[in-house]
Parts: sequence; C-alpha cells; structure tokens
Amino acid sequence: MNTVILRILSTLFIVLAMDLYAYQAFKTAFKFRALPWVYWGTSLALVVWTLYVAFTINRSDPAVTKQYMYVFGAMILFLVPKMLVGGILLVEDTVRFFGWLANGAQRLASSTPPDDAWFQTGRRAAVSRIALGVAVIPFVSILYGMARGRYRFRVVAHELEFPDLPEAFDGYRIIQISDIHSGSFDNRAMVEYGVDLINQQGADLVLFTGDMVNNVADELVEWKDVFSQINAPDGVFSVLGNHDYGDYVGWPSAEAKQANLERLVQHQTDMGFQLLRNEHRVLYRGSDRLVIAGVENWGFPPFPKYGDLNRTLQGLSPNDYTVLMSHDPSHFEGEVKTHPHRIALTLSGHTHGMQFGIEIPGFRWSPAKYRYPRWAGIYREANRILHVNRGFGYLAFPGRVGIWPEITAITLRRREGNEIK
Repeated sequence: MNTVILRILSTLFIVLAMDLYAYQAFKTAFKFRALPWVYWGTSLALVVWTLYVAFTINRSDPAVTKQYMYVFGAMILFLVPKMLVGGILLVEDTVRFFGWLANGAQRLASSTPPDDAWFQTGRRAAVSRIALGVAVIPFVSILYGMARGRYRFRVVAHELEFPDLPEAFDGYRIIQISDIHSGSFDNRAMVEYGVDLINQQGADLVLFTGDMVNNVADELVEWKDVFSQINAPDGVFSVLGNHDYGDYVGWPSAEAKQANLERLVQHQTDMGFQLLRNEHRVLYRGSDRLVIAGVENWGFPPFPKYGDLNRTLQGLSPNDYTVLMSHDPSHFEGEVKTHPHRIALTLSGHTHGMQFGIEIPGFRWSPAKYRYPRWAGIYREANRILHVNRGFGYLAFPGRVGIWPEITAITLRRREGNEIK
C-alpha cells in the first residue's frame, strides 16, 4: 500500500510541476483576470475526478469501467499538451540559467554590474507563444483520436512465404483480429462497419487472438449479434487473452470467477467462434494438412501463464505446418521460437501498439516498444514468423492516435529453398 501511495504522490508532483510551467506560458500569452480560476479550476477538477474514479472503480460494472476510460481520456487530452509546454519552457529556463551564469562570471571578472537581460519577460513571451502553438498539435491529435481514431479501421495486408507450406495451401488467406475489448465500444454502427470490413476480405479462415472483453463476460452480450456475423469457409477460431479470465475483478468467490469464464466461453460458442484452449485443429485440403493451434494466455509477470504449449501441440508431427494463436507476443520470445516443434507462424496481439505512436514509411515509434520489443507488425526470427496485431478495439484510453485499429489480411505462399520470407 505504501508503494501505491508513493507512486500516486510522485505522479501528482510531476503533474503539478508541469502544470506550474504550463501556467506560466498561459499567463504570459493570455492577459485576463479570470485566467488563474479557469486554469487551476480545470486542473484541480480533472485530478480530483481521476482520483475519485480510480479509487471507487468497480471493474465488474462495464458502465463504471467505461466512465473511467473517459476520465482518463480527458486527463490525457490536457496533460500531454501541458507536459509539452512545460518541457519547452524548462529547456528555455535551463539555457537561460547557464547563460546567466556565464554572463555573470564574465562581468564579475571585469567588475561590470550584473546584467538581468537573460530574464526579461519579452523573450519568455515569445517562447511561451511558440510552446503553446506546438502544444496544439498533440491536443488536436488526441482529440481526433478520441472522436474518430478509435474506429478508424484499416486492413493491413501481408504476403508471407514458407518453404514447408503444404502445396494445397499456397495462396491460403487468413484474417487475424485481436483485442476486441467489447466493453469499451459505444458506437454500434462503426463496430458493424469493422465487421463488414472483415467479411469483405474473403478470407478462408478468421483467427481471433484474445481479449474479447475488458473484465466480465456480460460486456459481450450486446455485441454478440454483431460479431456472430464474422464468417469464413474454414471457420472462426479464437483464444483467450489476459483480460478474458476476469483476473482484474474482485470476485466474491472462485466459483463466481469460474462461472464468469464459462459464460464467456458460451458467448463465443453462440457467436460461432471455436475457442481453442491449449488444443489444436487440423484443416485438410486433399491429403495436405494445416494445423491451427491455440494456447491460453502466456505472459511474463504481472501477466498470467495459463498456456501449455506442449499440451497444445500434443499428437502432432514435427513436420506439420503450424499456425499458433498466442495472445501475448512475449510467449514467442519465452518459448515459441526455440520450441522443438517448428511453429511456422505465430499470431499475437495484446500490446495495442499502446494506441499511440507514429507510423510513416521508414519510421515507426510507439511507447509500447519500451515494454514489448515486438510490439506491432511482422518479426522474423529463428526461421519463424511472429505477427503482432495492433488490436480491433481499445482499452483505458478511449482513442487511438497514429496506431489505428487493425484487421490483418495474411496470404500464405509456398516458396522454394529453406528460409522464410
């Protein structure tokens, strides 16, 4: 508990420091009497609102969880631009301070009176206006991400080549979706649009790689009829993600928690999703076979390890071409890439690309990279391929900035030689 309090106090200290710096910029740029009341009243209201919701949140109530997301979104909307303004002014003050020291030392050596020009208001006003102008960019971006970005579905296509792909499956098309987080949605028309986009791809198979809900199975009830529209000739398969087990809810008993999981399993069955829990299925085209394996959640702490890869692959030949669904990409590093059974393709999600970042030709960045080295897209290692989906839904922050919701279209190709491509 002491650690939690320390974290809260340190966070509040950083927020206050940045707020003080940002306020200086507003005070310099805008001259009106009510500014202190408007600025500090808004800041205080956001902090109090956030702390209240954080300490009273009931994760078993989807409506309350959704309310917390909007509180967090409002906090991010104002805090990030303030931090940028504060950072710019801090750099300016640091430069001026060292300039003042150098100037003072020079004048002291020549017995010249001190010069306070380094702290004239005019220079600060110019920098303040520049800082506020720059801060408009993240403010508008975050606002767009909350209003439109979270439903800006895009199809990301990959053509992957494997030397051991059975000939009959050359050209086989797989759609991967991940991290639906149905309890976050608030726009039925846009979710239906995303499902239509999935079906328009004409895939042979659809694979969902976990986190159907935020915390409780009942979040899915109002969306079952929408997601049941997802279809493919060879079926729709799914696995569980860390949020699907109900681990983040204070259940009255172990039986209640288990009953919640069983309801989620039943909901997916009702939708036509074939949930794989440390098991596999074999798809046939003539005498050729392709294995779809699904492992339960496997992650590094604090995320749970329910997955059993050996059990999942039990009974298979080492030569079977295998596509593995494993929610957390950490599993690839921790076990999959060195497993004796060469798993040709692993599909994961979990990271969401932190729902924030920059992806332009030749450059990709997201804060997610500091926690997950494999945070989005294709990774080739040990003659195996990992794909990390950026997620269909959103969680905590009710928006996406630069990292848009993803529907992955993968085409499998057979190639000559020994290496993947």
